[in-house]
Amino acid sequence: MPPPPVRGPLGIALAVLAALPSCRPATPPPAGDYWPREEGRTRVVPRAQAVAERQDALARARVWREPALPVNLADLAANPDGPGAFAADQDVVCRYEYRSSTGYSPKFHCVLPGGEVVKVKYGWNSREVRTEVAATRILGALGFGADRMFLVRRVRCHGCPLYPHEKLSWLNALLADTGQRRDFDTAVVERNLRGRTVQVDGAGGWSFRELGQLDPARGGSGRAEVDALRLMAVFLANWDLKEPNQRLVCLPDEVAGVGSGPCPHPLAYMQDVGTTFGPHSLNVETWRARPVWADVATCRVSMKGLPFDGATFDDVSISEAGRRFLGDRLALLGDEQLAALFHAARFDAYPYRHAQDADIGRWVDAFRDRVRQVVERAPCPEP
Repeated sequence: MPPPPVRGPLGIALAVLAALPSCRPATPPPAGDYWPREEGRTRVVPRAQAVAERQDALARARVWREPALPVNLADLAANPDGPGAFAADQDVVCRYEYRSSTGYSPKFHCVLPGGEVVKVKYGWNSREVRTEVAATRILGALGFGADRMFLVRRVRCHGCPLYPHEKLSWLNALLADTGQRRDFDTAVVERNLRGRTVQVDGAGGWSFRELGQLDPARGGSGRAEVDALRLMAVFLANWDLKEPNQRLVCLPDEVAGVGSGPCPHPLAYMQDVGTTFGPHSLNVETWRARPVWADVATCRVSMKGLPFDGATFDDVSISEAGRRFLGDRLALLGDEQLAALFHAARFDAYPYRHAQDADIGRWVDAFRDRVRQVVERAPCPEP
């Protein structure tokens, strides 16, 4: 007769020990320098100076820049280009980097050969490996700031736990296996928009309530661009607008041109855009059913009724200039562009409960309907 199971704290401890990596031959990663090398580190200055520099950068921040290509020529199905770009059929090899972070989507940090640290989001049933690809590519094509999300064939992680999750950092520390490698087939590699993050006390981000501090007289975006960003957040149903999910970044000289001061070219953008196309992310019918305008007559937009009530997003009336600024650009996106984007982002390869959510045509129709709500309406009243 087998011995009775051990229960209580001792039983839990024994179960954890049983799951720990066993002693087995190590599988080293390919030759390379896997020492973490961070770019865009925060400047170490006294706190009062950091606060003053952030206030100055926020006042001068832009939220929109002219995109490299006309909107209608953007290849939304392709990975972002530029130095170090990954191909969609590429296998990415990296070494696991232990870190803790917030959020509930499966993800981990990994060090590439050469020392660059990237974030990997993964999971065949993860919504964010699909929604964030689509949202960032739309934002980037329109001229808003966006991180670079690379679809790849596989990420091979040396030293990863079986199911790495930065929300469960203590479990990662226990189960990390330096002698093994693990493959993640449904994964995207995330690289932040290049530049140095503006932070105070180690915390970055900005609140949508702070957009009123942007000062066009000092080079910051004007009302039209700011309202276009607000309207874009509503268009995508990006309701998780807590401060850490936005980023204030100092663009590097090679991107924005040489300037003076600690942050000559500040840009404010929505960084974490995984909670989009919903509000129940990756749900075409709830996205279609959520109207763009909370009040059509006054052009008021709202996140009320969504999770967190939109966090830092307060109800606001969009100006006519802001409506036209966004609407004119959204209207340039063609149906073929959108269909290629949703297919490349694997909207049709998710384990949905309802087959209609895997219909690319429905996603294109829902997108087009939301564009019509912005474009085909009476002008917004001026204050």
